[in-house]
Amino acid sequence: MSIQQKRLPVYKKILQDKVKEWMIKEFLNYRLAKQGYVDSDVMRTPLGTRVIIYAERPNRIIGRKGLIVKELQELLSKKLNVENPVIDVTPVQNPELNPKIIANRIAWAMTKGVKFRRAGMIAIRQIMDGGARGAEITISGKLTSERARFEKYVFGTIYKNGYDSKSKVQRFVGQVLLKPGLYGIEVRILPPVKASDEFTIKPPAREVPAEVQGVSTEGGSGGEQAKA
Repeated sequence: MSIQQKRLPVYKKILQDKVKEWMIKEFLNYRLAKQGYVDSDVMRTPLGTRVIIYAERPNRIIGRKGLIVKELQELLSKKLNVENPVIDVTPVQNPELNPKIIANRIAWAMTKGVKFRRAGMIAIRQIMDGGARGAEITISGKLTSERARFEKYVFGTIYKNGYDSKSKVQRFVGQVLLKPGLYGIEVRILPPVKASDEFTIKPPAREVPAEVQGVSTEGGSGGEQAKA
């Protein structure tokens, strides 16, 4: 193959990189779903490809003496043709404010036989204890009868439209398969951030007139002369 055939336009190279990044994330999500996988970042470095995995419990993904990480690096290199993959696993900061972790906790509790209302209220309590400004959990499916419906649990402030709903509210939708059927779990969390419509008014600074300043300075100098 000639050099001209190997060269690709810039936009095609960008699309190929994005497709490969998406394939890596989907593979990790499928492979590490039961190990507490949350998200990942893929970065190209001069030495190869660095993959940063964010997990609720990093020890489950690292494995004993790093066996799981080594296996993942080999799979990424062989199956997805990733060049020199290096995997780093870091814990998620404040997991109570991550909607995916909360949805997975609710799904895990429902698989263990916990009632959906109890699981939803416990999750709401955990979110608010984590410092969130608001939370909303929607559980849908065959909850109490053969007819599907949904129940919603809301606490605090949750924006449904506008700029804040898209930029500040974090959302995740998960599913859990039980004997009655498939259940959907939607979690919305508003972290402790300042909203765009919040503002504070500073009180005006009191200005001292120039005449009062002159009198105070003259009085001070006169007192010093008298003491002298």
